[in-house]
Amino acid sequence: MRKLAAVAFGAAAVLALGACAGEGAGGGGVEGGETLAPEDVLVGVSMPTQTSERWIADGEAVEAGLEELGYDVDLQFANDDIPTQSQQIDQMITNGADVLIIAAIDGTALGSQLDAAAAAGIPVISYDRLIRDNENVDFYVTFDNYDVGVQQATSLLQGLGILDADRNETGEEGPFNIELFAGSPDDNNATFFWNGAMETLQPYLDSGVLTVPSGQTDFEQAAILRWQQETAQRRMEDLLTSTYSDGTELHGVLSPYDGLSRGIITALQGAGMGPSLADGLPVVTGQDAEIASVKLIVDGVQFATIFKDTRLLAEQAVIATEAYVNGGEPEANDTETYDNGIKVVPSYLLESVIVVADNVEPALVETGYWTQEEIEAGQAD
Repeated sequence: MRKLAAVAFGAAAVLALGACAGEGAGGGGVEGGETLAPEDVLVGVSMPTQTSERWIADGEAVEAGLEELGYDVDLQFANDDIPTQSQQIDQMITNGADVLIIAAIDGTALGSQLDAAAAAGIPVISYDRLIRDNENVDFYVTFDNYDVGVQQATSLLQGLGILDADRNETGEEGPFNIELFAGSPDDNNATFFWNGAMETLQPYLDSGVLTVPSGQTDFEQAAILRWQQETAQRRMEDLLTSTYSDGTELHGVLSPYDGLSRGIITALQGAGMGPSLADGLPVVTGQDAEIASVKLIVDGVQFATIFKDTRLLAEQAVIATEAYVNGGEPEANDTETYDNGIKVVPSYLLESVIVVADNVEPALVETGYWTQEEIEAGQAD
C-alpha cells in the first residue's frame, strides 16, 4: 500500500475533467453519454499476471485510484493464461462494467471481448500493452516504448564504456561481443523496445565496435515468450554452450526486462563469468526497476534497468476512466504513433529513466518508489 499512497488524485483535477466532458465516448460512451454517480460506476480491470511484482503494483494502484473516486472495481489477474483473461473480461461485461482497463496477455486475442464491449457501449482503455487488430480500442496509456528501447541500448553502450554518462562517445573501438534478448512476441511493446534498441545499436554493429558472435540478431531468435525468466536463462545457457565454450569472451547482454535479466545473470554466473561486474560479469541491462534487480544494481551485479513509474501510468488510466464516466474523452498527447493494425489509437505517453548504481537514490528512493530498507533487503515490505 506504500506505493498506492502516491497515486492520489486531487479533487480539483477530477472536477476539471467533469467540467470539460463532452458528448459520448468510446463505443458510444458510458451509458450513452450520460454522467453516472460514482457509486453507480463499475470498472473492470484486467491484468495479465501476478507472477511479476510490476503487474501486482499496477493492478493495486489502478484499483486504489478508482476507488478513491468512489467507483466499484473488479480487478482480475489472468496468470498469463489467455483463455482465463478472455473469460474474466467476458464476465466483467456480463456484470455491467461501465469502463474496461485491459493489460492484455496477447494483444491479438481479445477480438470477441472488444466487440462485445463496443456493442454494450463500454469504452476500452488499453493499459501499457497495445491491443491490436480491432477498432474497438478507445484509448491507450503507456510509456514511450520506442524510447524505452533506446534507453536500454544506451545503458548497454554506457556499461561497455562506448558512451559516457552524458551519452557522448568515448572513442572506445572494441570490439565488444554482445548477445541480444527481446520480449514476448505476442506483446506489442516488445517490438517497440526491440526497434528502439536495435536502431541505437546498429551503427556500432555496422562499424564493428559491437559484434554478436552467435549471429542471432533477428527479433524471432531473441524473443522470450511470456517474458519468462526460466526461458531466458535456458537460452543464455544454450548460447554460452554453442558460442562461448571455446573461450570467446562475452562483454554484454541486451535484456529488455528485469525478470529476464535475472535469468540471464544466473546463467552467466553458473558458467563462471564472475559474481559481479567488478569480477568480469558481462554488462546486463533491464527494465521495470523490480526490487530484486535494483538490489543487484546496487550490489554491482546487474548494470542498469529502465524505471517506468507505473504510479503515473495508473494515474493516467484513472484520469481516462473519469473522462469516459463523465461522457467525455481523455486527453491524448500522441495521436500518430500507435497503429493497432486497424486504426491509430489515441494515446497518452509517459517518460522513463535509465537507472544505474549512481542514481538509484534520486530516481527510486527520493521519489518514494522504493525505500532504502527495501533495496537493501531486495524485497518489498
